Amino acid sequence: MKKSLFALAVLGAFAGAASAQTSVTIYGVVDVGVSRTDTNVTEPIWGLTSGQQNGSRIGFRGTEDLGGGLSAIFTLENGFNVDTGALGQGGRLFGRQAFVGLSSKGFGTVKLGRQYTLNHDALNVFDPFATNLAGNTENSIPGAAGLGLPGLPYFFAGNVLPLAAAPTGAALPIGATPADIRVDNSVVYQTNNIGGFTGALQYGFGEQTAFPNGRQISASATYANGPVAAVATYNTGRAVAGGVDQKSYLLGGTYNFNVAKLHAGFQDNEIDAGATTFESRTFLLGTTVPVGPGNILASWIRADVKNIDAKSDQIALGYTHPLSKRTNLYTSAAWQKTERAGAADVKANIFNAGVRHLF
Repeated sequence: MKKSLFALAVLGAFAGAASAQTSVTIYGVVDVGVSRTDTNVTEPIWGLTSGQQNGSRIGFRGTEDLGGGLSAIFTLENGFNVDTGALGQGGRLFGRQAFVGLSSKGFGTVKLGRQYTLNHDALNVFDPFATNLAGNTENSIPGAAGLGLPGLPYFFAGNVLPLAAAPTGAALPIGATPADIRVDNSVVYQTNNIGGFTGALQYGFGEQTAFPNGRQISASATYANGPVAAVATYNTGRAVAGGVDQKSYLLGGTYNFNVAKLHAGFQDNEIDAGATTFESRTFLLGTTVPVGPGNILASWIRADVKNIDAKSDQIALGYTHPLSKRTNLYTSAAWQKTERAGAADVKANIFNAGVRHLF
C-alpha cells in the first residue's frame, strides 16, 4: 500500500512538472458592425460586416519548455464571420494562421506553416488604422476593376500568388490587391530582440514542377525603442503560373510625441509581366491622437502608377473608444478617388461603426 501511494506521489510530481512546462492559451476576437460603401457609379450598400477593426477569430497558442532555453511553439487560428456564422478565408479550418516551430533564447525562432507576409506585418507598424477599418492601407477602390480600371491598392501586402490568375499585358490589374495577406507552405526565421532591433526572413515554397513558379522570398528589419518605431522590407516572388514577377521595397515608421503619434510610409512596387512592366509608388502620412480614453486616427495615402498615368488617393478618419480592457466601440470613414488618363474618375466612400470584444 505504501509503495502504491509512493508511486502515485511520484507520478503526480512528474505530471505537475510537465504541466508547469507546457501551456496552451485559447483566445479570440468577436467584431461586427454596420457598414456602408458607395461609388459615384453605384448605389450605396448598407450591411452588417464582421471583422471591421479586427478579423473575428478563435485561436489556440501553445508553448512547451524543452530545456536549455529551447521551446516548442504552435499557433492555430480560425477565422469566422459574425454576421453569418460562416468560416472565413475561403472556408479553411485554420485559415488565419497555422504553424509550428522552435524558439530559442539564443538563436531566435523558426516557424513553419501558413503565416502572415512580412509586408503585412510591416504595415501594422506604421498604419494608424493597423490595416483595418475604413482607413486600411491595403484598401483598393471598390468597383474600379469592374469598370475596366486597374485595381490600385495603396500598399502591396506581399503575397504574389493570386496573380497566377491575372491576365498578362495591358489588362493586368496594376498591383492587384492580393487575395490573401498570408503565405502557405512558408518558413519564417525571426531573430531575438537586440537593443530594439529584430529581423526576419520568409521563404514560401511554390510547390510547382516549374521552379521557381509560386516561390516567394521576403526579408524585414524592425527597430522599436522608446518613441521611435521603424521597419523596412524587401519582397520578391513569381506567380504560380509563371510569366508574372513582382518585387517591392517598403519603409515606414512612427514617432510618439505623447500628445500625438506621427506615422509615415513609402513603398515601391513593380510587376513585370514580360512585355509590360508596371511600377507603383505609395506614400502615407498619418497620426494617432489620444482623446480622453480613446484615440482619433487619421491618414492620407497616395498611390501612383508611373507608366500609365494613374493615381489613387485616400483620406481616412476614425475613432476608437474603450468600454473596458477587452471591449471597445469604433467608427471610421474613408474617401477615395482613382484617376487614369482617358478614363472617368472613380470615387468611393466607406463608413463603418461597430463593437469589438477580445477574449
